[in-house]
Amino acid sequence: MKVLVATEKPFAAAAVEGIRKEVEAAGNELALLEKYTEKAQLLDAVKDADALIIRSDKVDAEVLDAAKQLKIVVRAGAGYDNIDLAAATAHSVVAENTPGQNANAVAELVFGLLVFAVRNFYNGKAGTELKGKKLGILAFGNVGRNVARIAAGFGMEVYAYDAYCPAEVIEQAGVKAVASQEALFEQCDVVSLHIPATAETKESINYQLVGKLKKGGILVNTARKEVINEPELIKLLGERTDLKFVTDIKPDADAEFAQFEGRYFATPKKMGAQTAEANTNAGIAAARQINAFFKDGDTKFQVNK
Repeated sequence: MKVLVATEKPFAAAAVEGIRKEVEAAGNELALLEKYTEKAQLLDAVKDADALIIRSDKVDAEVLDAAKQLKIVVRAGAGYDNIDLAAATAHSVVAENTPGQNANAVAELVFGLLVFAVRNFYNGKAGTELKGKKLGILAFGNVGRNVARIAAGFGMEVYAYDAYCPAEVIEQAGVKAVASQEALFEQCDVVSLHIPATAETKESINYQLVGKLKKGGILVNTARKEVINEPELIKLLGERTDLKFVTDIKPDADAEFAQFEGRYFATPKKMGAQTAEANTNAGIAAARQINAFFKDGDTKFQVNK
């Protein structure tokens, strides 16, 4: 079987080496398409691929039409909104992600952003500490659990809400479960977002919800930019000069958010999963999942039906 790694933004060399070892050990062939600049290059490369590993690369109906032999596509990472799931299903292609492989990297970045925020973006003026503050985690998946683990080391009080995770599971992790996302914002000094971008969650982080944060509250987004209602958050920040917003996903309205100097910060590019360890872990996990699929028909991490 031919496994194509198609990455506009390539994996680290160590990750590619690890992927190659996994793929070739299973008797499959590895092909690389790195730093491609046009979609036509991807369309040509997928023509004879049986499996595809991607990062943030888009796999839409056009790509799937071109990939006549494709049986499985794996997104090396947790999010998979760059894959057209309906089109994959229509083409009988299994779509998978690699949940948990980037979780620690994203969680550590949350605290990098938080320390930066509470210390007033290192402007030389006295800031505050995280110890004793109430941290709210919206969605208690792999990243959320790692955020809770790290927060305990900072001495924070940790709360969480997840519509799909039972309260007793959250409590078993030593975290206080709350009954709603509204309650999470009302009770906490800081809220960290870890929800996916779905029809239900898009633009759900809005004026009314974020406005429930305590005085001096901080909103952290390392999830997806689509979950933020940007016009409403801009309006709120304009009215409440005590609030801060930090993110590793530059908003579409970055220029408008930039007016809130000292209260808004966005990294130049999404970088939650950008560590050598996460890069390698996700790539190798993707290769192993493809090998398991071809060997045993394993679809444990399938995200389309």
